[in-house]
Amino acid sequence: MTKILILALIILAGGLMMAENPQVVLNTNYGDITLELYPEKAPISVANFLQYVNDGFYSGVVFHRVIAGFMIQTGGFGIDGSRKETLSPIKNEADNGLSNDYGTIAMARTNAVDSATSQFFINVKDNDFLNNSGRNFGYSVFGKAIAGLDVIKKIEASPTASKKGMGDWPVEDIIITGASVVETQEVTE
Repeated sequence: MTKILILALIILAGGLMMAENPQVVLNTNYGDITLELYPEKAPISVANFLQYVNDGFYSGVVFHRVIAGFMIQTGGFGIDGSRKETLSPIKNEADNGLSNDYGTIAMARTNAVDSATSQFFINVKDNDFLNNSGRNFGYSVFGKAIAGLDVIKKIEASPTASKKGMGDWPVEDIIITGASVVETQEVTE
């Protein structure tokens, strides 16, 4: 019995020492969303996102583009609709084998392939047409929402209108009040 207990403790300890994917909690006025990041598949996107998180960049930004049955987007605008200053654009990693499936997070960009900066979106359905393919380089998936899916659904259901010339802007401000990297032991579903 003692040998089994010791073996179990060794296995558990070994499992605890294995590197886990970083996680970030987005605190919003609608509730919290926990994201698991995939640095092995999207190292540039994850490093970029974590830089913004650690700099406090996302505090006070709004979800500025909400399209039910498609995605919810944030990371670039303040409550008043002003665009935030960003770091330089990064290389698109959409060819990393990850798909724009329900709950995944991906870097938003312009029509230029390597134009992503701070903005990202959460897919609220499988969006295969956003994946890397022969006709389209795609949008780089770099993680997945692992908690707060109810918050994502609430954001998705928000009524939208136009603001500052942009459509699909939520009528009620949906604000990221904070974003922080968390120890994986702190995260509960």
